Amino acid sequence: MVKMDRRIAKTQEALKKAVIELMSEKSFDEITIQDIADQANLNRGTIYLHYQDKYDLLDKLIESHMNELGEMDEWACQLDWSSGLVPFFEYFEKNHLFFSTMLASKGAPSFRTRFLNYVMEGFSGEIDRESGSNDDLNEDIMLQYTGTAYVGIIEWWIRNEMPYPPQIMAEQVGALLKRSL
Repeated sequence: MVKMDRRIAKTQEALKKAVIELMSEKSFDEITIQDIADQANLNRGTIYLHYQDKYDLLDKLIESHMNELGEMDEWACQLDWSSGLVPFFEYFEKNHLFFSTMLASKGAPSFRTRFLNYVMEGFSGEIDRESGSNDDLNEDIMLQYTGTAYVGIIEWWIRNEMPYPPQIMAEQVGALLKRSL
């Protein structure tokens, strides 16, 4: 794997941060390439060296977060619910500006759908089929219910300025998910 030049990584990080900061202030449709360049303190042409347009920048930003969450899935799913959710809530806390902006933004409504689908896919392998407690329940309904509840609690937590630490959120939500799945 080829390591990315630190200057390129720093520039891309500045651009991603700039677009999120701008989206917290105004609609994505209202944001121009010049706005992003000004916010990142870069030349407008620099953006085009890294991204086709502002939509490509937003897509790459979303993709990077989804990939990071996916990497955590690989090892967190081996833990019990509460322990496995702690790193996710810590990640949401660390990246609260991104998640609060993306979940609240009218300019990126596809993010919530994409995030919900990611969550439901992850939960699909967690349904308890051995105890018999879910025998009479439809898998699609269970996944929609738990996925929507999980995404909703993350939205609530972030919008309310994270009133509980990640560990408490993980314990509480983990207990609820264990009951539901």
